[in-house]
Parts: sequence; structure tokens; C-alpha cells
Amino acid sequence: MAFLFPMQLETPLAAALNHVLRTESWARERLAPFAGQTVEVRPAFLPALRLRIEPDGLVAAGDAAADLVVTIKPDAPAAALKNEDSLLRAVEASGNAKLAEAVMALVRHLRWDYEEDLSRVFGDVVAHRMGEGLRALAAWAPDMAQRFSESFAAYATDEAKLVVGRPEHERFAADVSALRDAVERLEARVRRRG
Repeated sequence: MAFLFPMQLETPLAAALNHVLRTESWARERLAPFAGQTVEVRPAFLPALRLRIEPDGLVAAGDAAADLVVTIKPDAPAAALKNEDSLLRAVEASGNAKLAEAVMALVRHLRWDYEEDLSRVFGDVVAHRMGEGLRALAAWAPDMAQRFSESFAAYATDEAKLVVGRPEHERFAADVSALRDAVERLEARVRRRG
């Protein structure tokens, strides 16, 4: 049995999801047919969360057995930096297939309009500037991950010598191939003389 968050932690999550769901009637309409069913989300390294779908398509903290279990693999944060398809491959769903289809459609298409919420607090201009900053940060993350991986690869091959670079590997493979050919020629000569 998965360890579950206490209800008091699931309730704020439900409130946040409901805030986004209230802005998109299509999303509530997609969930409403599954009223009374429970979705359990199992994030990697964190306790599970259970949310029950309400008749109006919103969600509430749930404690019933899960109709759908969504497991988020440990590589999900790195996959999210790559692209949406990589992130979706880092998520597994088991249970009610139709509910899984509806939940995955929401994951793909439901977006929080944070700029609209920020504009209520700070005004339109400031909210737009903050939104631009957040979008720039989101665009920077994959570039930063790419640069980090390239830097680590260079360090691992050139400085720390943890791995062999491609040119060295190709030379070694050619030397092994030449040695194998020489051994085969020697064996052939030994057999002819024997």
C-alpha cells in the first residue's frame, strides 16, 4: 500500500487544480463522467496523493481505493526539461483506461493562465513582464541542461578520464581488430605447420 499524504495536504492541491479547471469548461466536461472515481498520483520519492472527481468535473481530496494510479517516474523532471513527449513517457497509468485517457488529455492540454492571475494582483503590464520572464526561464532550462551535459561529457573524457572519447575508442577498436587479424594469421600458420 502506498503511503498517502494526509488529507490536509491533498486539499490545497485540489484547490489549485480546481482553480485551473474552473477556467476551462471543456476540462470539467471531460472529467464529469467519471464522478465518484478516484485518481491516485504517485510522484517519485514522495507519498501518493488521492483525488476524487466530483459531479461538476472538479476534484476533492479522496480516500477511496484508486480507480486509476498515475506513477511519475524518477526521470520525469529531466524529461520535462526536454519536451512534453519525453515527460509523458516518464508517466505510467494503470487502472480505468477511459479515465486514464481523460487525465492524460488534461495533462497535455490544460494550462494555468498564471499571467491572468498575476494581473489581478499586480496589474496587466507587470503581469505581462513577469510572464515574459517566466517564459524566458522556461526556454532557458533545456538550453542549460544541454550545455551542462556537454560540459560534463567534456570533463569526463578530457580532464577526469572517466570515459574514453570517440577518437580514442575508434583507434582502440582498430588496434583490437588488427591484433585479432594477426592472431588469426598466426593460428593459420601454426595449423599449416602442424
